[in-house]
Amino acid sequence: MAPSSRPIWTVLPRRLASAAALALLIGMTPLLSGTSAASAGRPAPCRDDPTARLSTVPTPEAVLGFPLGVGQERVVTNDEVRAYLGAVDGASNRVVTGVLATSVLGQPLPYAVVSNERNVRPAALREIADDIRDLRDPRRTSARTAARTANDSPAIVWVTANVHGGEKSGADAALKTLYELAAGLSCAVEQRNDNLVTIIVPTQNPDGRDATRRQNEFGFDLNRDWFARTQQETDGKLELLRRYPPQVFVDAHEMGGRQYFFPPNADPIHHEIAGEAVDWINRIGEANKAGFGFNGACDETVTTECYFNYDTYDMFFMGYGDTVPTTGFGAAGMTYEKGSTSAVADRVQQQFNTQWSTLGWAAANKREVLSGYFDIWTDALAQGRAGTLEPNEVVQPTNEVQFPVPDIKIRSYFLLPDRQLADVRQLVERLRRMDVEVYEVQKPTRVPNARVFGGRTATNVTVPKGAYWIPMDQPQKHWIQAIMGEDPYVPFPYFYDVSSWSNPLLMGVSTIYTGDNIRPKAQLVRDISGGRAAPAAPWGSYTYPLDSAAAAEFTFTLLGRGVPLVRDLRTSRVAIPATGLSRTVDELAESLGVTLTPGGRPTGTPLARPDVGLFQGTGISTTSGSHGEARYVLGKRWGLDLTPVTTADINDNTEAFTGRTVLLVPDGSSATGGLTAAGQANLRDWIAQGHTYIGLRNEGTRLARAAGLTSTTEKTKPADYLVIGSHLRVDVDTASPVALGRPAEDFEFNNSDPILNPTTTGTNVLSYPSGDTFWANGYTVGEDTLKGTAAVVDEPTGAGRAVLFAFNPLFRAYNENGLHLVANALLYPAGAAPDARRTAGIDPARTSAAAAPVAADLGGGWRPITIEVAAADLPRTRAIVERFTTGAQASAKNGSAYVVIPNPQGLQVDEHPFARDLVRVLRDAKVPLRSVVA
Repeated sequence: MAPSSRPIWTVLPRRLASAAALALLIGMTPLLSGTSAASAGRPAPCRDDPTARLSTVPTPEAVLGFPLGVGQERVVTNDEVRAYLGAVDGASNRVVTGVLATSVLGQPLPYAVVSNERNVRPAALREIADDIRDLRDPRRTSARTAARTANDSPAIVWVTANVHGGEKSGADAALKTLYELAAGLSCAVEQRNDNLVTIIVPTQNPDGRDATRRQNEFGFDLNRDWFARTQQETDGKLELLRRYPPQVFVDAHEMGGRQYFFPPNADPIHHEIAGEAVDWINRIGEANKAGFGFNGACDETVTTECYFNYDTYDMFFMGYGDTVPTTGFGAAGMTYEKGSTSAVADRVQQQFNTQWSTLGWAAANKREVLSGYFDIWTDALAQGRAGTLEPNEVVQPTNEVQFPVPDIKIRSYFLLPDRQLADVRQLVERLRRMDVEVYEVQKPTRVPNARVFGGRTATNVTVPKGAYWIPMDQPQKHWIQAIMGEDPYVPFPYFYDVSSWSNPLLMGVSTIYTGDNIRPKAQLVRDISGGRAAPAAPWGSYTYPLDSAAAAEFTFTLLGRGVPLVRDLRTSRVAIPATGLSRTVDELAESLGVTLTPGGRPTGTPLARPDVGLFQGTGISTTSGSHGEARYVLGKRWGLDLTPVTTADINDNTEAFTGRTVLLVPDGSSATGGLTAAGQANLRDWIAQGHTYIGLRNEGTRLARAAGLTSTTEKTKPADYLVIGSHLRVDVDTASPVALGRPAEDFEFNNSDPILNPTTTGTNVLSYPSGDTFWANGYTVGEDTLKGTAAVVDEPTGAGRAVLFAFNPLFRAYNENGLHLVANALLYPAGAAPDARRTAGIDPARTSAAAAPVAADLGGGWRPITIEVAAADLPRTRAIVERFTTGAQASAKNGSAYVVIPNPQGLQVDEHPFARDLVRVLRDAKVPLRSVVA
């Protein structure tokens, strides 16, 4: 089943003559290497003197005007990053540079490839990359060939930094690392350059660096975007990773305080991460300890400019800059975190020390690493053939596995083509772009024993022609399970991020898996399917189902181009006049996986391009969360014009508000959005005229409630309630226009969202089942509280409506079934069937709901911090917590005590001023932690 030939990369990086030349590069545009004047003459033998360097390679001081590390007083700017890369590239025959992507604002993301002069020549670099990629496929690489590669080839190490724009010291240190590798004459440098090809990416987020902001320009945390690749900065980086697959990957960050973290990691570690990689990570940690300097290890007396391990930073979620290089590429992926309140010089020097130590370990052990690298893929193949999953393990000495991986076999996944086919094909492309082999079934195949996503089983399932088959007996077995698995099987209840990211559940596509040894007649997918299936009559049409996020993107793009569209409100099929199908439209449909079927004359309800107002009033962050997600999804991907609407615009009834057909209110921290009584009346009147209000999560639903637009109320969460970014089954009212094209049962993502009691004045579009069909994955406690509650409601007012989402359907732009629901709300048909409950006034049930107490905003756009201990340990836990904050809430249930610490700004744990220190102090005090949700 292996492809017959390895990938051919025909272009390589080239030298950049200057920062100006670099700035002109766009997209994924690597260029061919030239020859530097410095290449004349063979270097002299290496020296024992670590300070011996080539005078022809410019120092940081010569280009930047100041040193990097010791003596540094300020951080480097983006322009200076590019200038220094160009200067070193132009002077050193050990360095070639290129651009891996451009940022949202058009800034280049440069990288440097550093090794000895022989290795960076174009043909040699191509051969090295090919040999490393061949190690990833033991089906075409013999053990003898692998041993020769391990002996003769350098390993590939990546040093990256500044994925969070405000965390800048790693980038500066990466430039210092570049200089030492490019200029050094010591034997330590020679060993690194002879045994390694080092890829240096100083900044992964130049827009965030300029703004001193964690997120990119769309408000996305790029260190949560790795598997979905929604952002162009991430996408370009992953393509370069496929070209130069790493064996070691460093992702340099900053955190609060004045300490430094490097692995060994905190638990949990995802079970599909290979043991070889964990071993390398832990051994690199020992090398970092030896090379760290400063005050050494942190302890009770040494608390600053010191390092710690086994705390805070896990390897579980498949969106991080350590888990994806590790699981998807077999590397020792590592997060390094330096306290941001230290002096610039200390921050940069400590980052450099760990980068340099890591390179030293990798160089000294490169043969062992490359041999083990081949073993990772060999073992993955064997596991895939046997259908075995890796077991859960813990790395922290005091932890034990609480939740083992179940004893099941998985040999195949099947994506069924019966619905959401365009999103199915997008998932196929996502897999293929991580080197997963996917096959299209050519003949119906019987599966004797199947597991159906959502916790069900079935026997003798017929997989139809056109389904997609993902066999596990391939090198990317670990990656397949990590992102396709119905449940990630967390071993230990500590959560830095979410507990579920199953791609079939995120997309809401029909999926089964089996441990049976099935070999269907199937063809390897080499290109995405879609576009025109057959010619239509000139007077006819082409139709497609608007039942997916990909089809929604296609629809909005066509509306933006002025193509007339009609939609059948019974079948959710959209018709395009045959005369409107140009080559570019056909190519767009193919790229999105949308099949265009010839049909008769177009009939149905006309679709109109919505004129969207995006609320950015009181309580809304415009630099993160769902406001940025709306700008990205609705603005960039769907091409809609988004008009900013402020609190004053609604209160004063300005044209910026009244001229819109849709108002989208993102999640935020205010229960009213700052609307006055007059503003609330203006909002109701505007909706009654036939317009649509879309409210997301906390602020979106609460603002609507305060304005008298809904009878939903919030249900109080029990003390032990924990829903940590999990998927749950929902029942769908398929008669609702908001649910057009969705199945009767679907899945939605819940991240400790508000719990809505059902509406009595509208339609409960999505509801959590109240009976035996209720199902949740990931890590949940007290999830039965959700039974019978609403996830999406459609509340009529006059000729318009308010569509309210209890969750964030735009979450990280990878919740495709949620995106489709938003598209349906945006395209809500005008003049829909009248509802007896429609009124421009306020229904008594809505008045009562508006008067209900507002739940405290404990988690902001994210979650509060929740620490579970034994009830008997609550007094000393509370005493420790009170050293950090007086705002914590405590309660007890079923022998456990829960301490909830408000997080109204929605900060991640590494941003939080004391969350990490609090957990550390509790552990040092020997308080057994039953679970930690940060």
